[in-house]
Amino acid sequence: MSLYLEHFGLREPPFRITPHTDFFFTGANRGPTLDALIYAITQDEGIVKVTGEVGSGKTMLCRMLLERLPSNIETLYLANPTLSREEILGAIADELGVPTVGKATHSLTRAIQDALITRYAEGKRVVLLIDEAHAMPAESLEEIRLLSNLESKSTKLLQIALFAQPELDERLAATDMRQLRERVTQHFNLAPLKRGDIAAYIEFRLRAAGYRGPNPFQDDAIELIAKASEGLSRRINILADKSLLAAYSVGGHSVGKSEVQTAIVDARFLPL
Repeated sequence: MSLYLEHFGLREPPFRITPHTDFFFTGANRGPTLDALIYAITQDEGIVKVTGEVGSGKTMLCRMLLERLPSNIETLYLANPTLSREEILGAIADELGVPTVGKATHSLTRAIQDALITRYAEGKRVVLLIDEAHAMPAESLEEIRLLSNLESKSTKLLQIALFAQPELDERLAATDMRQLRERVTQHFNLAPLKRGDIAAYIEFRLRAAGYRGPNPFQDDAIELIAKASEGLSRRINILADKSLLAAYSVGGHSVGKSEVQTAIVDARFLPL
């Protein structure tokens, strides 16, 4: 890998699929969406929902929130959506430093509420960020609704943000989910990147990784990446990385259609 980086004059890999906040792309409405999310979480009192296809950048947006929220906001992050309602309460209690041993569900909920009230009295707010929320069991989604009811005399004690695939919208449309659906006051959707956005996205990632030369990706290569990736940032990263490797393997510094075609064959993406 070090030879690959040296070949293109890169400081670090530009197209890693692991979210890295230094590579957050503010184009394609991502920057304004982050700003709107921060405002909604700090000013609103309902549940915030962010949906997008697999690989559209939801986890990256979540990581950016963790970095950008004001210092008076304490964040609780749940990365495992398959937790039962008891496990969710236990995880939240653990994050808040609340003892869980020997406590029944109702006692644990009360202890969590007391901890939130203490933080509110200290001028702090608490936000619960849940990744992959579409995979949550029905009983856990119901627990989220109940947690959203925790409040002081004048304000909600726990702000909740759900990050999910579009399947969550289908689940919330069900009759038995109408109470939770009514709690969602802000909806954000991460749409796939368009052709022009993809060109800017690829160049941005290269520059962020230390690249200083002319863009190695030719227009026809960008066109092919746009079509094969369907605008999903994770797929773009995979194809761009494999295309650079294909160019490197033949000693080239430019990426054209042939390198991208090699990357597409190797990636074996299925249509959405």
